[in-house]
Parts: sequence; C-alpha cells; structure tokens
Amino acid sequence: MMTPQVSAPAPVEKPARVGLIVPLSGPHAAIGQRMRDAARLALPETQAPPMDIFDSAQPDGPAHAAQQALDAGDRIVLGPLTTGDTQAISSVLQPAGVPELAFTSDGTQARPGVWVMGLTPEQQVRRLVDAARLDGRKRFAAFLPDTALGHSMGEGLTLACQEAGLEVPQVVFHSSDIDDITQKMAQLSRRPVSPSVPPSQAAGDGPSAADPMAENDDAGGTATQTDAQGQSSGNGASGDAASPPPFDALLLGDTGLELARVIAALKNDQVLVPQVRILGPMLWRSFDGKLGDLRGAWYVAFDEKQRSGYVQSYQNVYHQRPSPVADFAYDAAALAGALIRQNKLDVATLTQPKGYVGVNGLFHLRSDGRLIRALAIYQIAPGGGSQMIVPASRDLTSSVSLSTLSPVSGRGVSSTTAVGSSDVAVWSPARHVRSAAVKSPVPAVP
Repeated sequence: MMTPQVSAPAPVEKPARVGLIVPLSGPHAAIGQRMRDAARLALPETQAPPMDIFDSAQPDGPAHAAQQALDAGDRIVLGPLTTGDTQAISSVLQPAGVPELAFTSDGTQARPGVWVMGLTPEQQVRRLVDAARLDGRKRFAAFLPDTALGHSMGEGLTLACQEAGLEVPQVVFHSSDIDDITQKMAQLSRRPVSPSVPPSQAAGDGPSAADPMAENDDAGGTATQTDAQGQSSGNGASGDAASPPPFDALLLGDTGLELARVIAALKNDQVLVPQVRILGPMLWRSFDGKLGDLRGAWYVAFDEKQRSGYVQSYQNVYHQRPSPVADFAYDAAALAGALIRQNKLDVATLTQPKGYVGVNGLFHLRSDGRLIRALAIYQIAPGGGSQMIVPASRDLTSSVSLSTLSPVSGRGVSSTTAVGSSDVAVWSPARHVRSAAVKSPVPAVP
C-alpha cells in the first residue's frame, strides 16, 4: 500500500512593508521627527503599504534598527540621516538585498542598492556644468576652500567634466588666509601677484555663511534687473589690456568673510569679466542680496514655487513648516509606497531614466546610487539679489531641455505626474486637497 504524498503548504508571501529609520531621540531628534512627519504625510497609517518607524539613535545603534526592519519584513528602508548611520545600516541591508534610500548628503555613500537622497555638492556642480556648457563654456576651473565641502565640489567638477568629454579642470584649494587666497588666485589666473585688497573695500559688508537647506525659504533678495551678458569688468588697473585667464567658467564654493576675500582677489586679477562665468553653490541663495560684486554669476537652487504646495499641506496637518531636509523623507516614502502598490519595487523601476517628480522637482536615481536633480539656475543682478534665468528641467534625459538664458515666464515644472510616460508621481497637490479638513493626506498615487 502506497503512502500518500503530503505536499508542504505553499508559503504565504507577506505584504511588502516600508521601513523608516531616522533619529527620534538624541541631538538630531527634532530633525528626525519632522522627517517622520513628512514620511507619514506621504504614507499615512490608514493606507497601504504599512510603514515601520525605527529610531536610529536607540541605545542598540542604527545597525540594530536595520535588523529590526528586516525582521519586520520591510522590503525597502528609508533613511538614515547621517553618514555614519548610513554606513552602519547599509552593512545590514545590502547582504539582504534590501534597497536603502538614505537622507545623507555625503555622495561617497552612494553605491548600487544605496541611494543618496540628500542634496550633494556633486548634484549642484553637475547642473552648473550642464548649463555653462550650453552657454558656450568649455574650459572650467575651480577655486575652492580647503574643506570637505570644497573637496566634494572639486571632485564633482572633475567628474562632470570627464563625463561631458571636456578638458580636466584645474582645481585649486585655498585656506582662509588672505595672502594664500591672493597668491593662489593670481597663479590660477596667471597674473602677477599684487598686494592684497582688504575684503571690506571689495565686497561691502561681505556675505554671511548659510545652510543651503535653511528653514527660511524666503531668504535672499529677488532683483528686478538682470545682466544676461556677464559679470562686472572688475577694478583691475590694467583694464582692457589684460589677457583673459585660461578658463571661461570658474567654480567657487566660499561663503562669509572668505568669499569676500575671494571676490577681492577676483577683482584684483581682473577675472570678473564677461569672458568668465562665475559659478556658485546653493549656499548663495540665502545671501545673494550681498553679492552685487558678482553680477552675472550663476548659482543653483530649487524653485521655491515648486515646493509651496507641499509646504502648505504639511502646515495644514502639523501646524508648522517642514524642515527642508524633510522633503527627502516625503519623496522617498511616496516613491516607495507608490512602487509597492503597483508591484514595481525593483531596481529597474527605481532607476528608470525618466526619473520622478518630487516636492522640489524632478530627480533620477542612477544605478550607482547617485542622484541627478533638476535644479534651477539663478543669476546675480547688479546691486545684488537674483533672478531665475533657467527653470528646473522637465526632462533629465535630454540636454536640449537644459538650454540657458531664456527668460522665465513664472511657470514652474509640473508636479502632478511623473516624467514622460511614467505612471508614478511622487508629489501631486491633488493628493492633499482634503488634508486641512481631515488632518490626514489623501492617497499617495494620483
């Protein structure tokens, strides 16, 4: 008599879940709590998929939080905030094949399976290079502070030029000492070393350092005049007799007194001429009203109008403004939730070339863990302040969409659908139309 074969029951696949790891205690608790709130705005508790929230500052450490996420069945993890925590969490998630959307702005943490969602210096520099190339600039150089930020910007410029097939840029790092700035600027521009010009004479009160993602989103003046032709001719003694420097685009990264000293050196060496396009980081947005001596210079920034609908939705629910770094938590949660609901949570979909529209505009996750963001270009006006001259791109796959020197009509990038034919939108104002009344956002997929 044959014994009947008993087959094992088919395993029941649990519904996919999302994990969020942010600091909910410790020195960064206030930031982490706003990031949690932003993620909840995108993935409210009443909607699928469920989101598990863990404290990266718990006594057992961030790696334990990552293990908790795996034990809970989380298919994707959002966070953490800092570089060290990102390293600890990725060491747990990567062997398990669970993707991580980290909120750090340290581009060195990017790798396949770990996407750096924070705004990195490389993203800013890449956008500046793309715009300057279409402005006819071919020879790039950089004069940067000898700091972590300066070196990140220098590496970003080298990489962007390499990928664009341009000459290797000359990158010079300087200390905060005025003599070091004066001598190295003269060497970079191939000028005889001249006596130092006191920065107070060259740059008024001088700019002040500021966080590029500062709470005050209205910081920085908006001028009504623009100079589309280039920078001031400077105060050099030689006038038109001086030959142009060996570059036509110069990347700067300083703020505060150091930037005032750099501006003095630029004037002294007659670099502030139309032949050279000065380029700067988003940091300048908060004090561009003091940068009149850099008239015609460009810097990158988010389009503030793009973010306004999300800010209002956050205020309606939580009765305070979101911290700008919380934007990345919203985008990551909305993206993860939409892909899970559509059963498309895989690397191919995460990294689709068309990208996704977030609260600050278009972004694309590359397969190597780096992000490309569509940033607007602002130009310093005479007397200080700035005006957007190039809106954030609607298409990250085409260089035509990055064309420059086109006046802006006030229309922002549409944020109601994803790019191209994609059916996933990270941010849609219609999604939160009822949030003020019900204190809970409406579904996260249009």
